[in-house]
Amino acid sequence: MSLFRPITLFISLSFFYVYSAVCVPLPVDDAATPAEEAAAAAGLVSSVIEAGALASSSNCQRSCFPALNFTMPAQVPSSLHDWWCPMECEHAFLGFSYVVTGCQNLTQLNSDFADIRKNFKGRYIRLYAACDQPDFYDNVIEAAWQNTLGVHALIWFGFDGGNIWKTRRDNLFKTLHTNPKAPFVTRAVQFGSEPLFDSVLPHESLTEQVVRAKILLSDVLIPVTVSEMAYGYQARGAQDVLDQIDFIDAHILPFFSTNATTGSAAWPIVQQDIDWFTNYGKSKKIYFSQNGWPSVTSPGVEPNTPNAVASVSSEQAYYQMLDSQCETMKKAPHGGIGWFAHAYSDQQAYGYGIYDSQGQLKFPFQPRTSC
Repeated sequence: MSLFRPITLFISLSFFYVYSAVCVPLPVDDAATPAEEAAAAAGLVSSVIEAGALASSSNCQRSCFPALNFTMPAQVPSSLHDWWCPMECEHAFLGFSYVVTGCQNLTQLNSDFADIRKNFKGRYIRLYAACDQPDFYDNVIEAAWQNTLGVHALIWFGFDGGNIWKTRRDNLFKTLHTNPKAPFVTRAVQFGSEPLFDSVLPHESLTEQVVRAKILLSDVLIPVTVSEMAYGYQARGAQDVLDQIDFIDAHILPFFSTNATTGSAAWPIVQQDIDWFTNYGKSKKIYFSQNGWPSVTSPGVEPNTPNAVASVSSEQAYYQMLDSQCETMKKAPHGGIGWFAHAYSDQQAYGYGIYDSQGQLKFPFQPRTSC
């Protein structure tokens, strides 16, 4: 369930060509037959993943970005070879959903990212919503670089219709190709949030966007996914989207289940979604990208059963429950499930933050980063 309802220069991708292994110019909105798209995308999942995302578990002890023992180099490396920690080594708590509608300046980004890294042992931030200020993502890249954090970037559709998401997509892709630090901190690009559930695009069109994005980003080895809940795929019959994404960014929001009660009792609901994604996602790597339990209800954050309890204690208990299931979730495909907490602060996502609206911790929060 999306949490905000609702909460520039146009740079066309026709001005730059695909810098990919296939070396075929393909602006995102140019027409291509399904056969051409399938041929162009064939192998991109495996080539991107094998180049820097998935590796044998024997590599999990090496120093790599953004492991907690990693020291950033003084200069941007010349190659992504052996830069990223293998996705098979990533499980347990990863970091926070970080809402950017406030268009935080570089000083604020640095402060928040340092807090996430040093005080919570975060390895990633997952962007949520959008800031349309020019060069904003350059500031995110710089703050991430300075604080040894990877970024799950987001192409935000919003809730008001229109085509501004295309401008956001084009601007992001341009930055990923022009900022030399971008490929070294951008772990993935997500289409979201919940574009299937919100019916912003037919699933066939979303599949086309994913395929073309994979081609456009193959040279910088950035995987592409969709940030969506299981119900969105189920309701839209979107197996084609699941088949094309490089890995699964799952929305796990059990508070909205008709079976919800408290955060501590939410595991059966979570397990049901894990099983569905594992089965229909054909055992791809799973991340919980938008994942949490609210401490209070608000417009757009209302339960589907009177038994669901929104409270600080229930929010805390939800994360304690996830932490207690670390060993179980580590058995999921490709080294286990890594999860983000949605969200960093109530100032960003009311009721969902680890910090309240006054900037105070709502409860102790030190989940495991491995098990």
